[in-house]
Amino acid sequence: MRKLTKKSQMFFYAIGGMGVNMLNLMVGSYLCSAIIASGFEDQLARQNHTFLGIDLVIAGIWAVFGVVAKIVDGIIDVPMASFTDNLKTKFGRRRPALIIGLIPMILSYVLFTIVTPNPTGETLLNTLFYGIVLCIFYSFYTLTMVTYYATFTEIVETEKERRFMSNVKSVCDIVYFILGYVLVVQLLKGMNIRLVAMIVLPLVATMLIPLFLIKEKSTLDADRTADEPTKTVNLFKSIAYTFKNKKYVLWMIVYAFMTFGVQLFLSGINEYFSAAGMEMMYVMIGAFAPVPFTLILYNKLTKKKGFGFSFRYVLLIFAFGMAAMFGVAFLEKGTLKTVLAIATGVVSSFGIGAMFSVAYSVPSQLAAEEEKKTGVSNAAMYFAVQGLFAGIASGIGGSAVLTLLKKTDRIAVPWTLPSFMQEMKDPKNTFLITVIAAVAMIIAFALTFILPKDIQDMGKED
Repeated sequence: MRKLTKKSQMFFYAIGGMGVNMLNLMVGSYLCSAIIASGFEDQLARQNHTFLGIDLVIAGIWAVFGVVAKIVDGIIDVPMASFTDNLKTKFGRRRPALIIGLIPMILSYVLFTIVTPNPTGETLLNTLFYGIVLCIFYSFYTLTMVTYYATFTEIVETEKERRFMSNVKSVCDIVYFILGYVLVVQLLKGMNIRLVAMIVLPLVATMLIPLFLIKEKSTLDADRTADEPTKTVNLFKSIAYTFKNKKYVLWMIVYAFMTFGVQLFLSGINEYFSAAGMEMMYVMIGAFAPVPFTLILYNKLTKKKGFGFSFRYVLLIFAFGMAAMFGVAFLEKGTLKTVLAIATGVVSSFGIGAMFSVAYSVPSQLAAEEEKKTGVSNAAMYFAVQGLFAGIASGIGGSAVLTLLKKTDRIAVPWTLPSFMQEMKDPKNTFLITVIAAVAMIIAFALTFILPKDIQDMGKED
């Protein structure tokens, strides 16, 4: 693959995945809710947030499809990664794989948004239609994104360039979160979700940037030359090569604990902390707006001390931000509480951007190093396995543990909560969310010391 040499090219390349990520957010956060009106009590919300203002699917069967779609989304990462790593065409492997993933993904998104087979109410036909289309969407979304992430290894030459693109991508993640949870919410005050979903659709055009910038030789066996050392391997060998990389496996363990803590905290923060009268919009602005600037500090630390030091700093500062946010939640309402809420968000921002960035920079760098050593090119598999680890960690933290805390109000703790905390709904549960998430961060912090020295020194400049 021809390497990008200009920083401007790398910047725009890193923007490429934002539109596809935005479609995934729309499906998961809005469109899947739009087919069941029962959860919306307010008449305006029922009118705008749902397709037709009525339930369109059979709840029990739809719940099964929801679980199946998530399982498909997690498991299919591995075969999709093998597909893009081994694709043989005269146009190379990454650009054709992007097109193969992108077109069915867009079509399934449009079908889910505008088509209702039976608009009269909840029917088996509607349930099967939406369930099948959802599985198709997640499958080809996966192919598109694991292919795109794999190119972070191949389209630039150095670790510094990969880190730069990863930082830009993490800022784009913040941007689409803001678009999805602020702008879309505002649009839904005056428009139906179908119209809003179609307004969002053109953002997928950002993926045209990688399609134009990727330049590959033919990967057909007949066109290979003797001076091309890179080779591809089948699905099972690719998995074996990935798990033989001890540095990568150790990183996955650290990454899983970090993901568990982040997902538990972010999944529970709105419900529990808003119950204490905390201005969550201000907290989120404080947490997300400074990310581009906090990434500059993270990069300076990395250049001076190496990845190991800067990542440990990130984990500790995020754990401290969570603890501070818990304390602010129990203050009396007023200006001081709002200011401190924003301040805790800013503190947390020093961790958020970097934790998004490492999800791209570390696996792409490890895959590049392994390719130089073994000659095997399977970068997509590195991201697929990371996605599997992240999915399991997110499921345990953001679903299983959080649900357990929601369902019980008799969790015993070995001390008496102060009286000023008793007014909040389920204060013990709120406290435990913070404690468990912070403990996960501390475990991840401790585990970073077992990472090999070359990972610890990654990014360090003499």
